[in-house]
Amino acid sequence: MMKQLKAHLLQRELDPENTGFIPVENFTSLVEHHELQLDPSKLDMLFALVQCNEDGQVCYQELIELMSSKRSSSFRRAIANGRRTLQREILLDETGLGLYKRFVRYVAYEILPCETDRRWYFHQNRLCPPPVFIAVVTIIQIIVFMCYGIMLNKWVLQTYQPDFMKSPLVYHPGHRAQVWRFFSYMFMHVGLEQLGFNALLQLMIGVPLEMVHGILRISLLYMAGVLAGSLTVSITDMRAPVVGGSGGVYALCSAHLANVVMNWAGMRCPYKLLRMILALVCMSSEVGRAVWLRFSPPLPSSGPQPSFMAHLSGAVVGISMGLLILRSYEESLQKQCSWWVIVFSFITFLLFAIFWNIFAYELLGVQIPPPP
Repeated sequence: MMKQLKAHLLQRELDPENTGFIPVENFTSLVEHHELQLDPSKLDMLFALVQCNEDGQVCYQELIELMSSKRSSSFRRAIANGRRTLQREILLDETGLGLYKRFVRYVAYEILPCETDRRWYFHQNRLCPPPVFIAVVTIIQIIVFMCYGIMLNKWVLQTYQPDFMKSPLVYHPGHRAQVWRFFSYMFMHVGLEQLGFNALLQLMIGVPLEMVHGILRISLLYMAGVLAGSLTVSITDMRAPVVGGSGGVYALCSAHLANVVMNWAGMRCPYKLLRMILALVCMSSEVGRAVWLRFSPPLPSSGPQPSFMAHLSGAVVGISMGLLILRSYEESLQKQCSWWVIVFSFITFLLFAIFWNIFAYELLGVQIPPPP
C-alpha cells in the first residue's frame, strides 16, 4: 500500500497532467539529484532511459517497473540501446567486496556476456532461492553410489554385473514399462570415474548457471537432457541399459559452451579459449570411453551393453533448448516464438518415443537381454 502511495505521489510530481509520460527535463532532474533510494544498477538503467529517448518523454510505467526491480520493458529497452555507455566503472573495478560478493561477481562474468546484465545481476542477487537443485542431485548420486558400493563390495559397478542391474533405478529395455527408470537412472553410476566426472562438471557449470538463471530453468534443462538420453537409447540402441547423469550433464555443458561461442566477444571469463578446449577434450574423452564400453570385446555379448547415445542426445538438448534458456536472461521464455518451437519439437519427440517403446520392440522382433 505504501509503495502504491509513493508511486502515485511521484506520478503527480513528474506527470501532473496524467498523460502516462514524463518530460525528459523532469526525468533528468530526478536522475541527477538521485532523490530516490536506488541501487547502482537501477541508476544505470535510469541514465540509459534518458540517453536512449528521442521523443522528449519517458513512459512512466517503464520507470515504475524499473524501480520495482522488474526486468521488463524498461530493462530490455536500456540493454537494447547500443549507443549508451555505463555511467560507472565496470564491475571488475569494484573494491572492498566480501568473499560472497566476489564469488557473485565471478559468476556474473562466467555466465553473462553483457556488462549491463552483469551489473544488474550483481546488485540484485540475494541468494534467494539458493542454487540447491544441482547440489541436491549431486549429493543423492554420491549417496546412491556409496550405498551400492558397500552392499556389493564393489566400487567399479559395471552395467554387465547382474547384481548391479537388479537396481530399480537402472534403465533396462526389459523394464521400460516402469516409467520412472527413464529418469531414475541418472542416480546410478558405473564407477568412481564416471561419478567424479559428472559430479565435477555439474558443480562447476551447473551451480553458476543455476545462480544466474534460477532453479526452474536449470532443472528443466537438466531433466530434459536426462529424459532425452534414455528415450534416445530406447530408440537407437534398443538392447542397451543406461546409467549415469551424462544426459543432463552434457545438456548443461553444451548449452554453456554454445552460449560462450555465440557471445564470444562479450564474454570476460579468464582463459576462455583454453577452458573451452579442455572442456571439449574432457567431454569427447568421456564419449569415447562410452563408445569403447559399448563395443569392446571383454563385455559378454549375451548381456546388456551400455550405450553412449545419452551423451549425444543431452548435447543436442543443450544446444537447442539450453542455448535459448541461457540467452534470454532478462526475457520471459513464454514470450519467445522460438521457445515454443523447441517445446513443440521436444513434445513431438517424446510422443514418438512413447509409441516406439510400446510397439517397435515387438514389430521389429528385437531380442532383449532378459532383465535381472
